[in-house]
Amino acid sequence: MTKKFVPVLMLAALLFSCAEPQAQPTLKSAYKDYFPIGVAVAPRNLTGPEAELIIKQFSSVTPENAMKMGPIHPEENRYFWQDADAIVDFAQKNGLKVRGHTLCWHNQTPRWFFTDASGNQVSREVLLARLKQHITDVMSRYKGKIYAWDVVNEAVPDGGESIYRPSKFYEIIGEDYIEKAFEYAHAVDPEAKLFYNDYNTENTAKRDKIFQIVKKLKDKKVPIHGVGLQGHWSIDEPTSQELEASIEKFASLGLDVQVTELDLSVYPKEHERRAKKETDDGILTEDMVKKQTAQYKMLFDTFRKHKGTLTGVTFWNVSDRSSWLDNFPVPGRKDYPLLFDQNYQPKEAFWQVVKF
Repeated sequence: MTKKFVPVLMLAALLFSCAEPQAQPTLKSAYKDYFPIGVAVAPRNLTGPEAELIIKQFSSVTPENAMKMGPIHPEENRYFWQDADAIVDFAQKNGLKVRGHTLCWHNQTPRWFFTDASGNQVSREVLLARLKQHITDVMSRYKGKIYAWDVVNEAVPDGGESIYRPSKFYEIIGEDYIEKAFEYAHAVDPEAKLFYNDYNTENTAKRDKIFQIVKKLKDKKVPIHGVGLQGHWSIDEPTSQELEASIEKFASLGLDVQVTELDLSVYPKEHERRAKKETDDGILTEDMVKKQTAQYKMLFDTFRKHKGTLTGVTFWNVSDRSSWLDNFPVPGRKDYPLLFDQNYQPKEAFWQVVKF
């Protein structure tokens, strides 16, 4: 080697040694100029590697179950605050936003809510009073710590002609239980963003029913600020056209839109629980991985397109190690619906989401 090449090599080595390694993108860094990226959590997720992953990757948390009516208010005169407190404290300690979930839902509502001491169904007035007290107590405890609430959850049926699901709230109070819930919530925390939240919003018939309900609320000046598209989807649905139609339809009312419970099952979508079959082997195939990666890319390409209208995206669970879809709709069948694998490592779908 001749001496004239030595200075050039030395300079190149010096420049290489001075260059800082490029930081790998995270979900929250990639989307900091778009919308918060959230994740549904339970107290078990708040320590160890899952906690580290949450802090590194996400900018928002949602209690998966801890704030639902049954878990947090199991008896009329008793609240169980421990789990919800732990999640909110974790969020505050680590600079994370919190979405509250959920104030009024026909499912996971304790039986006492609808009956008196003798087991008889309560009156409209009693149920409204209980709903108001519940919303007031829960929201007051976390006022100023939760920026958005799913106020009413899944009030619309999947099929049939009726706009309203025939829940106990609807049966006893009537359709105005929805507007009452929003009014009660707004009275407690006027600064909180209040959402109606539902699944299967890409189905045209169901989307139209939800639209009728929220439009009626808007027309009556009820304090509703957004619609949550749950996002329990699959590698086969929705299409970008279906997703955009939902975002644009609800945004036309001047409402924020958020994807509130995102996961992509590697199986065809089913909304009803069923027994396990021999074919439900729970084995992840290359074809599933390929389709899931492409579907996640399409979803986030669409989400970014609606920056400003879409004001948040929340994943439902942290990683493939543990997901509610491991037991629904097929008990005991393993699913792989998230961006991080069972060892908390980013999947190929993750890189398609953060590199754009």
